[in-house]
Amino acid sequence: MFVLSVHKRQIRLGLLLLALALIAVACAVVSRNGTAVARSGDVNLRADTADERIAYLSQFGWQVDADPVEVSEVVIPTAFDDTYTQYNAIQQAQGFDLLPYAGQRVKRWVYRVRNYPGYEEMDCIQATLLVFDGQVIGGDVCSTQLDGFMHGFVKEAAETQPAETQPAA
Repeated sequence: MFVLSVHKRQIRLGLLLLALALIAVACAVVSRNGTAVARSGDVNLRADTADERIAYLSQFGWQVDADPVEVSEVVIPTAFDDTYTQYNAIQQAQGFDLLPYAGQRVKRWVYRVRNYPGYEEMDCIQATLLVFDGQVIGGDVCSTQLDGFMHGFVKEAAETQPAETQPAA
């Protein structure tokens, strides 16, 4: 017969170690979510330089002008209104989430897309990158026409995403 004796001190130590392990796992998950989680396949999220930003967009097949149409800083609001909630739904559909960046100042890069199907000869399609700490944390492809559209970076999303309005900077 085998007898195992466990003291209260050993139970408390075991529970403490379990709690620390759970906290470590939770921190790892939050840290990963906070630095952009859109990692479908081998998508490179680096966006420190112009070459990296253009390379990011080219991963989705977009050909863009080398010079951005606009570069600005925007603050992700701490409380999302309906527009930001809808915009964040587009981000979440492509693996990003702007909620961890609420209240943060991010860089917004806007590039003219030259190869959008059906719009190759027009200057109305733009790709927007939201960049925080050198990493893409979100963005979209949109038409600037009055009856335009907005969707994530993947071209197939044009048929599946409803037209949305872009949040004001």
